[in-house]
Amino acid sequence: VQLQASGGGLVQAGGSLRLSCAASGRTFSSYAMGWFRQAPGKEREFVGTISSSGRGTYYSNYAEAVKGRFTISRDNAKTSVYLQMNSLKPEDTAVYYCAAKYNTGGSYYTAPREYDYWGQGTLVTVSS
Repeated sequence: VQLQASGGGLVQAGGSLRLSCAASGRTFSSYAMGWFRQAPGKEREFVGTISSSGRGTYYSNYAEAVKGRFTISRDNAKTSVYLQMNSLKPEDTAVYYCAAKYNTGGSYYTAPREYDYWGQGTLVTVSS
């Protein structure tokens, strides 16, 4: 599967951005999807994840730093996953990556090493 992330940009603190990740392939619903970010000089870190369809219920999980501010969602018909980011802070500045892992069991994943496919990243810059 190929992933294409978009939607990054420059925003003031307190503002919002919506990232999109378009995936190729016809079995998108069977992939758990994740968002990660990497700031300059830092390791890639988990942001949020949403499970594969499993039995029709989707589960999501978020890093503590973004809980209550970021929301991940998916549209299987459009083979896309989204990250709505509200109340942005300067410390949210990073390159954001989407990732995919094939899983038919309805699981989600929070570690980068668990993902099989990665998008190219989109830069989010939050000014103070």
